[in-house]
Amino acid sequence: MAKTNFTYEKRQKELEKKRKKEDKLKRKQERGTDGTADSADSAEAGETAEGSVEGLPQPVEGDSQTQAP
Repeated sequence: MAKTNFTYEKRQKELEKKRKKEDKLKRKQERGTDGTADSADSAEAGETAEGSVEGLPQPVEGDSQTQAP
């Protein structure tokens, strides 16, 4: 019976993984450049639509901490 060429099979699996990873990255980049990114994408980054970090209070105008003495 013939021996299996394990190194060939391993290399093919590695190449397939690399192709899939590149395709996934390409799809992500295309989705981001279309301008139709989901709001879930910005939520994953921890930011709201205004660009502020969630969970932190917004500064109030006239706040004593923001005014110079």
